[in-house]
Amino acid sequence: MGLQDQVMTEMKQAMKAKDTVALEALRAVKSALLMAKTEKGAATELSEADEIKLVQKLVKQRKDSATIFTEQGRADLAEPELAQAAIIEKFLPEQLTEEEIEKVVVQTIDALGATGMQDMGKVMGMVSKELAGQADGKTISSIVKAKLSS
Repeated sequence: MGLQDQVMTEMKQAMKAKDTVALEALRAVKSALLMAKTEKGAATELSEADEIKLVQKLVKQRKDSATIFTEQGRADLAEPELAQAAIIEKFLPEQLTEEEIEKVVVQTIDALGATGMQDMGKVMGMVSKELAGQADGKTISSIVKAKLSS
């Protein structure tokens, strides 16, 4: 079942349950999918990798908004954003733990022969490609920085 079909199924369930937070999150996913499909020069169907990137972007937007709201002391606005992020995350593949990400980073550093921070771009590119959809860029970046600077 494609992502759009999954979203529609979840939307029906959210409507029946009168779950407004879930419904709002699912409508955002549906809207983003439609926008991506109707963009100028876009393929008629999105690849699975494109769908994952799109969902990751939506989750990141929600989490960033929640962080900003929390910093401003607006927990009432941060909570729905985090709830929506959790609902949207269901459409992502299983996320790796930091230890699992660290193993991949170490293997990549060894394979590339990276020695310092000047190699961060190469390492980030390889690791990000390998772990697409399974880890967020911020976590990967922090682990790569720690490994290359030590």
